[in-house]
Amino acid sequence: MGATGLAGRLAEARAGALVGREPERAVLDRMLSGAGDAPLVAYLHGPGGIGKSSLVRYAAWRAGLAGRRVVQVDARFLDANPRRLEEAAAPACAEPGAVLLIDTFEQCQRLETWLRETFLLRLPEDALVVLASRVAPDPEWSLDPGWAPLFAEVAVRPFDAAQSDTLLAARGVPAEQRGPFIAFAGGSPLALSLAASVPAAAPGAPWEPTGEVLTTLVERLVGDLPSAVHRRALEVVAQAYVTREPLLRAVLGETDAATVFSWLRQQPYIEATPEGLHPHDAVRATLEADLRWRDPERYDDIRVRISVAGLQAVRAATEGDALVRVAEWMFLFRNQSGPDAPYAWRAHPHVEDTPLRPEDVPDVLRMAEEAEGPASAAAAEHWVRRQPSAFRVYRYTGSATPTGFMALLRLETPLPEDRAGDPVVAAFWDYVETAAPLGPGEHLGIRRFAVQPGRHQRPSPLLDLISRRTIAEEMRTTGRAVTATVFEDGERWRRYMAGAGLLEVAAVDVGGRKQHIFGRDWRRQTVEQWVRDRGRAVPAPTELPTADGPGDLPRTAFEEGVLEALRTWHTPREFATSVLLRSPLVPPGSPDPAADLRGAISTALGALQTDPAGVKAHEALTATYIAASRTHKAAARRLGVPYGTYRRHLALGKERLIEQLLRQSAKTPAPAPPRSHRRSEATAGRHCPRIYPRGPAMSIPLLATPGLTKPSSPTPGSPELRA
Repeated sequence: MGATGLAGRLAEARAGALVGREPERAVLDRMLSGAGDAPLVAYLHGPGGIGKSSLVRYAAWRAGLAGRRVVQVDARFLDANPRRLEEAAAPACAEPGAVLLIDTFEQCQRLETWLRETFLLRLPEDALVVLASRVAPDPEWSLDPGWAPLFAEVAVRPFDAAQSDTLLAARGVPAEQRGPFIAFAGGSPLALSLAASVPAAAPGAPWEPTGEVLTTLVERLVGDLPSAVHRRALEVVAQAYVTREPLLRAVLGETDAATVFSWLRQQPYIEATPEGLHPHDAVRATLEADLRWRDPERYDDIRVRISVAGLQAVRAATEGDALVRVAEWMFLFRNQSGPDAPYAWRAHPHVEDTPLRPEDVPDVLRMAEEAEGPASAAAAEHWVRRQPSAFRVYRYTGSATPTGFMALLRLETPLPEDRAGDPVVAAFWDYVETAAPLGPGEHLGIRRFAVQPGRHQRPSPLLDLISRRTIAEEMRTTGRAVTATVFEDGERWRRYMAGAGLLEVAAVDVGGRKQHIFGRDWRRQTVEQWVRDRGRAVPAPTELPTADGPGDLPRTAFEEGVLEALRTWHTPREFATSVLLRSPLVPPGSPDPAADLRGAISTALGALQTDPAGVKAHEALTATYIAASRTHKAAARRLGVPYGTYRRHLALGKERLIEQLLRQSAKTPAPAPPRSHRRSEATAGRHCPRIYPRGPAMSIPLLATPGLTKPSSPTPGSPELRA
């Protein structure tokens, strides 16, 4: 078979494999039909991998069927030289009805004005031109009254779910395996095609793209980047829901933020909206997965910085914007709870969060009784009288009728009337007074009630807003020692609460119905530390922690504390909030706990050099953290070893350092709390007559015990607040 025949078969096969794109194909078909009012120039634009080249090939195939001369130019090989473009496209000037196709036009985008005002004017009257670029066209095409009727801008958009499914079916992917591919690819035909080439995961195992697929996607979707700072900016954009300049300043620093933000908004895979910058879904998924695979520590570092910047944004927001900023912060954790997560980060514009109005009170009490019975309604009535400003009422947009409510109570003193008015609050006060009494200036916070008759405490937009309001309250409130949230449906919410750091401390009988109390002590983990840990995806315990590590620390918390101390070695304010300051590594009453902790870690590092493997482990840790190499690869180069060897030495170093610090801790046990505060399991619930203990959990102090060192609160200029 001759070359012409093979070329024809290839063109036909490619055209037949083209999925969707009916609107784009309609524009090209109309041009090739010769209709008098059809455009003469079509400008296709969209991000890499979106299917522009497939449409160019489609246009070439259709033009060939129509008997037109096709002149194809790949701008990658022109070096943005007008003479070379002129030479490559010259045949289109010589033959009437020719079709000039210029792909990857972004490679010579600076020639756009010359092309429009000089070269295209040489083409015969019935010639057609198709340009394909990652960059949107110059507005002058549409502003020029001569070109405007002859020009068609065609934005090539990502596939929807149905089109993605059709493409995967055409690639032979079984229907039951397509879901993860569609979720990852974000509508990118290139990402879908490459994902389909990855072997299916083992039964029950999640599908993940391979490193080879990720490398190819980054090259094709994003292309070459001007600098490492631009790459880091893209890594921020991939993690954050929306990127504004303050976020880039928080992560990259003042010097680069403005320049890089301007560059980002010009990229074809970034959409500029009134909110800020959003990447296309395929680019977001690819960059996130690539960084997680390529450099897990930098992946964690960026997430932590974005999480802390989100905390700043919530604290700086107006009352009206606070819930929006919380939703943006929650986006960072959208994949941590799996597809069945009871809360969602998405906007719910049809539901409004409003203060309690006097006319709402009858509806609030009615809803409380419908959802939880007369006893809960009586408790709600008590708090409506005592703290009406604590209530939030939810209504559908445009309606004055309440559809649900909640209350965020602030409690400073266990007043007898409050104990009598609400058995849940009475039980929680008893628990706190037994486990960890409040100090001067401290108070309790409790999210009491989450009422929505008909869908009571089942996942819903209303419960999403209740969650956001609760988180905003925790982030913006000072002086809070202990917080709690209450659910009647404890089974549904227990695991999710544990993942967020709230563990069940009691279940209380209220009018014959159990109300489950989930609590946390901010004196053991500050809001800033919690936000940082969420950013690193540190797994929260699903049961109350036991002190299987040094002092009162669970071993997992101790191990994570060692790694965090290494990561923050050169940021003193962050280092000074280490969880290890509460471990036996720091002597009680130390005048400079941070210095003592540094000394303990330095001693442990030195003790690793007992054998050749230990020497290499010590060198890897020192080059990475103490000498502060900018990247892992830079540390490997400094040590003069292959990257894979370096990573093995680093992993061994972390393991040995943790074990050495555990041994050092065992030699200096932490003092026990003062006897007056120690309690047995038998007395733990003595003053909580209507509490149902959750087995041994009640004997394990979830809350801070007096006598233990509290982590110092960060100052306004600390890294927790600056990221």
